[in-house]
Amino acid sequence: MASVMQWFLNPSTSRLTGISIDPLVPMHIVSLCRFTFAAFVISAPASAQTLLPGPFPGADVVEIEAGRLDAALAALPAQIEETMERSNVPGIAVAVVHDGEVVYAEGFGVRNIETGEPITPDTVFVAASLSKSVTASVAAIAVAKGQIGWDDVANDHLPALQLSDPYIRDHATIGDFFAHRTGLPHAAGDDLEDLGFDRDTVIARLVAHQMNRFRRDYAYANFGTTIGAEAVAAAAGMAWEDLADAYLFEPLGMTSTSYRNADYMAAENRALIHAMETGEPLALFERNPDPQAPAGGLSSSVLDMAKWLNLILTGGVSDDIELFGPGDLLPAIQPQIVSSPSPMAGGRTDTYGYGFNVGVTPTGRVTLSHSGAFVLGAAARFVMLPGDDLGIVVLTNAGPVGAAEAIAADFMDHYQFGEASRDWYAGFNGLMAGYMVPAGDLAGLPAPADAPENTDLSSYSGVYGNAYFGPLTISEEVDGLVAELGPEPMQFPLEPWSEGVFAMSPRSENAPAGSLSSVTFGEDANGNRTVRIDYLDRDGLATWTEGLAQ
Repeated sequence: MASVMQWFLNPSTSRLTGISIDPLVPMHIVSLCRFTFAAFVISAPASAQTLLPGPFPGADVVEIEAGRLDAALAALPAQIEETMERSNVPGIAVAVVHDGEVVYAEGFGVRNIETGEPITPDTVFVAASLSKSVTASVAAIAVAKGQIGWDDVANDHLPALQLSDPYIRDHATIGDFFAHRTGLPHAAGDDLEDLGFDRDTVIARLVAHQMNRFRRDYAYANFGTTIGAEAVAAAAGMAWEDLADAYLFEPLGMTSTSYRNADYMAAENRALIHAMETGEPLALFERNPDPQAPAGGLSSSVLDMAKWLNLILTGGVSDDIELFGPGDLLPAIQPQIVSSPSPMAGGRTDTYGYGFNVGVTPTGRVTLSHSGAFVLGAAARFVMLPGDDLGIVVLTNAGPVGAAEAIAADFMDHYQFGEASRDWYAGFNGLMAGYMVPAGDLAGLPAPADAPENTDLSSYSGVYGNAYFGPLTISEEVDGLVAELGPEPMQFPLEPWSEGVFAMSPRSENAPAGSLSSVTFGEDANGNRTVRIDYLDRDGLATWTEGLAQ
């Protein structure tokens, strides 16, 4: 989920006054495995506080009263239980680390709504876009080994990489790809993944996208992160999944963590994903994120993630083994680009590093964070306060309703202020509603009463070509027209809507329940038959032409 929204806060009341959603980015098209929120700035309860001067601005923090951490930990179980009751999320696991120790680790609810197996701290969840931050730490280890630098041009390690702008291809660094500032459009390639294309194919076809402004425009792109990670893996001479195992998971003893969907599916203590299509959790889908694994394919337990949190907070040291030095990761956890520019004076601006949201709390503390989610049934969140050596990770087995974000925000409020500054669940839940909006231009419209009864459906049949999406086959079956797309063709029945227009009902990570798209037949300037599918046409790439070479 991208940082395409911003909360504007009234400093006098400390209340949410509005939500701004980028009108150019339809909420449904945002693959929620890339769900990110920057550290929300909130107003602390009024009290006399003392600023502690330090050697640099980030050290000038408001002092935390003694006993706050213990009180925050004591309040945490009740907050989790309340959030589960309000959200209907079936299972949640939470871990908190402080000063190199795991000070809290518990599971709540069930792994599977149908069987009722309990969640434990060892339960393996889909972590979605938490993957990006973990991926950055793997890259930092490669930096420490001298195999790559953040400023290495990715194309030097991936000579086959092609982008529509040759200058960007020849100058975009690994860091640029991790920071979503290469110019790749928002969500580029996610539509291909939805149709079943593999990683290499998706990356190869990104050349079809027109690029935004290099190093000026932030656009959250899963396959941007994936390209950056693939460059790191190529430099190390390993497949990405093997590299992460060897460099990070094995040294840390993260035995339940993997970038392979097969490992998640094989885990005995596995939390199934649950879609929240009606407000109730339903185990309807499986979601294979292998094509974008470095960006969204991580699976893990909170105990394993706690080991990773401690690694970041200690500056790369685990059990006296230094995996990387503080400077190797430092560019990743510093602001590299404005991710949410404010449209008004006085508005808050959010920033992104290399796979980390970077922010500052009202107490002057730097925060590192990331969220992740799949509409098909998973959501996660971590927040760290590096200056306090404190971190929390929340993993859930339901689609994004704001539960993971609310739990983490409430805990950090209790630690910093002694109480929650607002109803975080209500705020985040409202924000998430946009991600459930059905896709397609016909969504929510009643079927026309006078839909034509086409007697010659065979006139639409044929194979239509498209360089980005691949061939589209339209065939006449017993019950009407059927469209086939993807490498292992997915079939979509087409229902008559109007003359030359049919309706299709897609269902995928980027097409929530209720999605309905037009499929429009026409002709190009040369008289060749064409087909346009609306819900896939966000970037103007979803027109197929008969006779076009495949």
